[in-house]
Amino acid sequence: MKIFKKIPEERPNTPLLDKVSIPADLRSFSISELEILSDELREFLLYSVGKSGGHLGGGLGVVELTVVLHYLFNTPYDNLIWDVGHQAYPHKILTGRKNEIESIRQKDGLAPFPSIHESEYDAFGVGHSSTSISAILGMAEGSKNESSNKKHVAVIGDGAMTAGIAFEALSHAGHLKPNLLVILNDNDMSISENIGGLSNYFSRIWASKIYKGIKKSGASVLKPLPQAYHLARKVETQMKAMVAPGTIFEELGFNYVGPIDGHNIKELNDVISNLKDFDGPQFLHVITKKGAGLDAAESDRIGFHAIGKINSLKSNKPSSPKYQDIFGDWIVDMAKEDNNLIAITPAMREGSGLVRFSKEFPERYYDVAIAEQHAVTFAAGLATENKKPIVAIYSTFLQRAYDQFIHDVAVQNLDVTFALDRAGLVGEDGPTHSGNYDIAYLRCIPNVILMTPSDENETRLLLTSAYKYKGPAAVRYPRGTGPNSLIDAKLKSVEIGKARVINETDSKIIFLNFGALLDQAIEVSKILGLTLIDMRFVKPLDEEMLKKYLKNAQGYVSLEDGSVYGGAGSAVQEFCSNNQINIKSKLFGIPDRFIEHASREEMLEDSGLLAKQILDSLKEWI
Repeated sequence: MKIFKKIPEERPNTPLLDKVSIPADLRSFSISELEILSDELREFLLYSVGKSGGHLGGGLGVVELTVVLHYLFNTPYDNLIWDVGHQAYPHKILTGRKNEIESIRQKDGLAPFPSIHESEYDAFGVGHSSTSISAILGMAEGSKNESSNKKHVAVIGDGAMTAGIAFEALSHAGHLKPNLLVILNDNDMSISENIGGLSNYFSRIWASKIYKGIKKSGASVLKPLPQAYHLARKVETQMKAMVAPGTIFEELGFNYVGPIDGHNIKELNDVISNLKDFDGPQFLHVITKKGAGLDAAESDRIGFHAIGKINSLKSNKPSSPKYQDIFGDWIVDMAKEDNNLIAITPAMREGSGLVRFSKEFPERYYDVAIAEQHAVTFAAGLATENKKPIVAIYSTFLQRAYDQFIHDVAVQNLDVTFALDRAGLVGEDGPTHSGNYDIAYLRCIPNVILMTPSDENETRLLLTSAYKYKGPAAVRYPRGTGPNSLIDAKLKSVEIGKARVINETDSKIIFLNFGALLDQAIEVSKILGLTLIDMRFVKPLDEEMLKKYLKNAQGYVSLEDGSVYGGAGSAVQEFCSNNQINIKSKLFGIPDRFIEHASREEMLEDSGLLAKQILDSLKEWI
């Protein structure tokens, strides 16, 4: 494997890669040519991501695996699923999208993750982790009576394997016993002698066609001595337990092979070419390096998980703090005030702003891995013992723990605070990562308080208010930076359910803002001379404020960075209906469709939520 010292800024010379338009083009290559192709693919990946920005480390780690899988399997006829999809850029490059790869994550460009709407080579749409084994099992079962020769492969990372759904799927596959291959891409360790030598030797034996024949013939071959087969199987199991961590997968019904070197083209080819013809569920453990081939990425796997465009890497960081930083500073300050505060994250320490907290309060910090359901119920258990848990979670990932939120927290009215990062439209990661639905799916749950801060200082205020509230409370805030408002460092709070008037006029139209689009609301209300209220709370609504301003008004406008269906504006309509306030309304929010990847500004424009668009719509409405 060729090692690169930096990300190339000029398009590299890639003569072999240039011959590959689709995977079928590389299937005539020799093993030595595949090794050269892998170096070229890695260099081109570095160049293209340097141009576009995006996920880098995962793709670098699976270059050789990607090449071998497309070399051995008849894609797109054979199904190949990349779990989550952070690592799928090399796959996209080899499957007819090389010339478009610089457009990835940009408006009208390639999707950030595999998408069935983009390419026939993307067997399943992904974005959230740990879904691949369930999906590939469904594909294997769905096609078994029609296509007996069709192959089914899922590649899942060691992080994604921490989720319960992955083990649920493994257990079911072990019961059904279809012909499929699950590849564990384990990039949490380097390849050392003990797994690179003896272990690889046994892996090649267990994946060999000779061994396959012995296992298949079983008692018929050893009929005179049937106990010999069982003895051999027992010895094999014990040997695997000594040199490889695969016993759990064997117990679930898989034939476990590995670990093997995920950067050795010949070894990958030898082992996978045999496993692809084995009967029943196969499990291959592959060791890779995240960021492989780039010095800086190998030494900083977290920092190079995803990068900005190469030019932005050279520029200074923005002066405004990100919302996750506001949360990170706040939770450290609050922890100093309350020894019962516990922080929980489902594998999002860096993204949620918990790095400093984890270092200053390690005994009160829990990263539960990619296990959102467990994170919420774990918090509920802590709350019953008079601890004060804070679940720091992306809005889009809380969807995975909806039952636990209702059943284990809300029904029992437990004192758990939810910090919902990445609420609303998130930008380049697209619809799988946008947190558009939290207002709609949380406000309908009894006992829950739901807050929508409009800037950095309001975020700190409302986090404190949520924390001091004795019951389930959620604070939603967006990705990235805000308007750079002045932040009061004191741990102040506001009265639950109390809005604030930003601007009061004698207008008969009232503008109600919910959340991070306040700057748009201010611009519109100033031009049109409207009374502007920052509502702060979706639940409970400030009913006193609404009665005061809506009772004699002709209409109201609501604005939110969330689904307009079932959202905050709808909550105000319900309030008006229940209180016999006959008033017209105009609701602005995310429309009833998935907003495709683009910059956040472009996604807001696509949703009709920029000030100019709101103005044009309101002039006609008024």
